[in-house]
Amino acid sequence: MWARTFRRVAPAFGRAATSASRNLTAQPSSFWATGAALGVATSVAATYGLKESCGASVQCEASPDVDWTAVRKEIVALLDTDYTDSSYSGATPGPLFLRLAWHSSGTFCGKTKTGGSTGASMRFNPELGWGANAGLARAQELLEPVKKKFPNVSYSDLWIFAACVGIEEMGGNKVEFKPGRADKTSSRFSSACPSWTGATHKDGRLPSADMGDPRKTAAHLRDIFNRMGFDDKEIVCLSGAHGLGACHTENSGFWGPWTRAPTTISNEYYRELTENTWTMKMTHKGQPWNGPLQFEDPTGDLMMLPSDIVLLQDKDFRHHVEFYAKHEHFFLKDFSAVVSKLFHLGCA
Repeated sequence: MWARTFRRVAPAFGRAATSASRNLTAQPSSFWATGAALGVATSVAATYGLKESCGASVQCEASPDVDWTAVRKEIVALLDTDYTDSSYSGATPGPLFLRLAWHSSGTFCGKTKTGGSTGASMRFNPELGWGANAGLARAQELLEPVKKKFPNVSYSDLWIFAACVGIEEMGGNKVEFKPGRADKTSSRFSSACPSWTGATHKDGRLPSADMGDPRKTAAHLRDIFNRMGFDDKEIVCLSGAHGLGACHTENSGFWGPWTRAPTTISNEYYRELTENTWTMKMTHKGQPWNGPLQFEDPTGDLMMLPSDIVLLQDKDFRHHVEFYAKHEHFFLKDFSAVVSKLFHLGCA
């Protein structure tokens, strides 16, 4: 379907037909001012109390002597090995490494100073078993040989460093990396941790793709990302990571890539989102679509989640989407900065 677009190569195909009129959702009144969404978010946040039974996260400490240049070479070698993906051809583990680091870091709570990349707690249940983390055991397994070769490197640091290298190798700007994260061990980290109460306690601290209504989905995104310390612009910028990789029915239930350059860091995600025509997916490979609500382009090759489409529907989110669609340079610059911020949440 796609040739490998690794290391900053132009998309393999041109975008599908563009249209000023888009059938984005089944609800015709799809654009609204952010005030309504913020009202919902505020009411949710007011009752949002996070309690983690393990206490606060371990802060980044002094790092042991590590030859990071040598570690980088091992990761680059992994990125260049043969790798298959059920949703598109020409794949590399780069998007998977980014997702591992993202989901490891995205548990952080600024108020309680819990969660975050320090600890590599996704090695353990219940976090490993969260639906949002389905398929990420594969990423951990791919990096295990590197961990064995460099035992002084913590899993926490390795996961983050692999994502930083992956971003740069896929054409992104250099991502600042600070080592020194300490791992939680099985003896210090019981099966009950991490556990907490709050608006998303049943599914963990990571964002969901659909809350059943666009306003609720927008409020949910703000609830999750504001908790970590991100504003609207940063939410939209981090969403640009969806331009990489694809969804898999065996993991999330959703299917397909967002762009035709799924192994290249670019602003294609925003260009597809604003210039393509998106309708609800009804069929898949000639059969009725039985998966969750998602959207597809006229070719059926590309997809968007409800949480992607809501970035167009919400006025304040849309402003940033349109800016990044027109200014790739600023997206690349902002993305490397905001993803580094994400990766270092909770680190001293």
